[in-house]
Amino acid sequence: MRMARLMTALCMILGAAASACAADASVSIHTYVRRFERTYGNLRTLQADFTQSSFAWGTSRVESGKVYLAPSGKMRWVYSKPEEKIFLSDGRRTYFYVPEEKQLTISSIREVQDARVPLDILVSHLPLSRVFSRVKFADQSLHAAPGDRVIRGYPKAKYRKDYRSCLIELTPDYNVRRLVIFYPDNSTMQFTFTHIERNKPINPSLFVFVPPPGTEIIHQ
Repeated sequence: MRMARLMTALCMILGAAASACAADASVSIHTYVRRFERTYGNLRTLQADFTQSSFAWGTSRVESGKVYLAPSGKMRWVYSKPEEKIFLSDGRRTYFYVPEEKQLTISSIREVQDARVPLDILVSHLPLSRVFSRVKFADQSLHAAPGDRVIRGYPKAKYRKDYRSCLIELTPDYNVRRLVIFYPDNSTMQFTFTHIERNKPINPSLFVFVPPPGTEIIHQ
């Protein structure tokens, strides 16, 4: 289930967004990555607006909504356009709910956690070297905002069947502004984040899902 794996992994890269000094264009990739990784420590929560764009075989799909992240793998992706749906993790299970279909799919977190879809750095302290075999600057690969840097990560050999590379656009204070994943089938998935708020209190009830009456529940 690509989406479930993607959401869980993506939360780990977003969690790395925290305060840091402005990026110096002259620093080495090693120094830049170390600065990025050092920002993990102070992060407690993160919330942002997101736009998710997928491109495959001449077709595209754009979705948008709000994401909430908290420690211990808790996350809530609330899609509002073009259709409403919710992807939620309480740290043990994931819940994917589509109101129009009145259907809820529940999976064990072990079934969807996957560092192979290069996002396992968002709400953990996982070093980039645990996710990627190689990281380099790729500022010319995206039309980045002024002052932003772009890095490209390549998967470890055993994960190359899952994705080819990943571009991460970082703001001067190391917020993840954009993330683009390139898959072996030549499809891509892009996430853009705006209105990022770090360490703002999040109600714990957001990470608890109670299905409405009449919901069909599917356990995977």
